[in-house]
Amino acid sequence: MFHTRRDFLKSSLIASGLTVPGFLGRTALAAPTADKAGARDTILVVVQLTGGNDGVNTVIPFKDPEYAKLRPTLKVPVEQIKKVNDSIGLHPSLTGLAELLEDNKLCIVQGVGYPNPDQSHFRSMDIWQGGSTDKTITEGWLGKTLKKIPATPSFHVAAGNETAPLALTGAPVRVPSITSLADFQLKTAGATRTDDKEQRNLIENVAQPGSPSGENNLLDFVKRTAVNTYASSKRLQEIAKNYQPKATYPATSLANRLKLAAQLIDADLGARIFYVSIDGFDTHASQAAAHPNLLQEVSGAMTAFYKDLAARGHQDRILMLTFSEFGRRGFENGSRGTDHGAAAPVLLIGGKVKPGLVGEHPALTNLEMGNLKHHTDFRQVYATVLDQWLGVSSKEVLGQEFKGVGILKS
Repeated sequence: MFHTRRDFLKSSLIASGLTVPGFLGRTALAAPTADKAGARDTILVVVQLTGGNDGVNTVIPFKDPEYAKLRPTLKVPVEQIKKVNDSIGLHPSLTGLAELLEDNKLCIVQGVGYPNPDQSHFRSMDIWQGGSTDKTITEGWLGKTLKKIPATPSFHVAAGNETAPLALTGAPVRVPSITSLADFQLKTAGATRTDDKEQRNLIENVAQPGSPSGENNLLDFVKRTAVNTYASSKRLQEIAKNYQPKATYPATSLANRLKLAAQLIDADLGARIFYVSIDGFDTHASQAAAHPNLLQEVSGAMTAFYKDLAARGHQDRILMLTFSEFGRRGFENGSRGTDHGAAAPVLLIGGKVKPGLVGEHPALTNLEMGNLKHHTDFRQVYATVLDQWLGVSSKEVLGQEFKGVGILKS
């Protein structure tokens, strides 16, 4: 039992604070127009393809005779490829993305990488997530971005015990890693059912507008900080119960997490950056068995997410960006897989993207140690997203100026 009202309240706050993150209490100030369809508050959703996605079998140069020569068992039959033009096509597993392309909602940036590419998973991932090739990287490009748009919530929508990415490190407040809307339920620390009920009733009463606080400074503090948090928490719980997607999400892990992101976006919390990842792209062996399924999961999940939010009026607020730490070699190896490479495509989805291909596919006849040569620095893509989409100075985030690339409609 609790001896004083003060002890009782402190314990309740501690209990609820563990499961109701403080960012919910700031959402009313974070984005006052985010509850309106087509609002000026743009949203970035980053989808990380962990392991090194094979860009050659994702965006396929099927007309190049070298493609079949370099990949005698991994080549995709021409009749199955989703053609973008007369020489380039998408893997047949990317059915949803091909439909978005037809609807002018998909942008494909070819040959993206960076100078002197590193083929270590860890180092190259740090470079992409940090937005820097410096030897020591301690902050991520999105973490530094969040410093420029303070009081803006963001989320790492995690799979299981997945750790927060370096990309979000450096944010002014910790970006929560969440796995479900149940993470936001109000919990108490009562020793008995009676204590639990009393704590919950007290917190609910404090959170009611106009409830008396008297001279209790602690209660004044609780009231000021709890009202928005409690209201947001209740709203999220209702969303979890009642959300009816306006598109069919596949029964996959990535789709479930993007569905959660869609729920958070539609909850009007003012969040502008979301980060999800999918592992398994390190296809050194038997690539033909694994890679199509990975691409199908990515395509199905991203397509459902965008269609769901577009049907809710958010189509012009959403920009999705995929990346992988590197591509794969141009030629297949003896295990019918591909080894670590360099340049690869970056895909973007949204109502404001410039649809179609950006840049030329790297030549398969001009490999460098078996690697495709990049012609677009990934920081050029980031710079465009920062300057033209999030409204943040790319020079301040990336440390130097990078020429933008034509991925967005003017």
